Amino acid sequence: MEIKTVEEKATLLKEFKEFINKGNMLDLAIGIVVGAAFTSFVNAFMTNLINPLVGMLTGGADFANKFIVLKAGPKAPEPYDSLKAATDAGANVLSYGAFISAIINFLIVMFVMFLVVKAYNKMKASSAAEEPEAPAKPDDILLLEEIRDLLKK
Repeated sequence: MEIKTVEEKATLLKEFKEFINKGNMLDLAIGIVVGAAFTSFVNAFMTNLINPLVGMLTGGADFANKFIVLKAGPKAPEPYDSLKAATDAGANVLSYGAFISAIINFLIVMFVMFLVVKAYNKMKASSAAEEPEAPAKPDDILLLEEIRDLLKK
């Protein structure tokens, strides 16, 4: 796209400003910033609270350290005591434990998000129920409306 005239540049700038100022773009930007800030909270929550509980429930299994050596590394022979030792030795590994941990973390985070959305919807529904109904019209107004409707017929 080639912009030749000043008017074309001004129009393009105006369209860009309209695009940026749309409510959806602002909502998206806020969501991204909040999501980025929320990431550190979720990581700390999972690492310090949930993973130890999952480890305790699974008998101390450390999924993050589960791996299969596909090809031994040139720097050190097998066996490798940990995933870090294997990767430091240059081994080609399939670290399925990290994938299992990611799945567990995802399911827990999604369940918490489900609870948050459910609580929000319940709060929203209760606030909608608390809204007062419109007051009933006085009898004389109802009578006048009835007469009007009869005259229309």
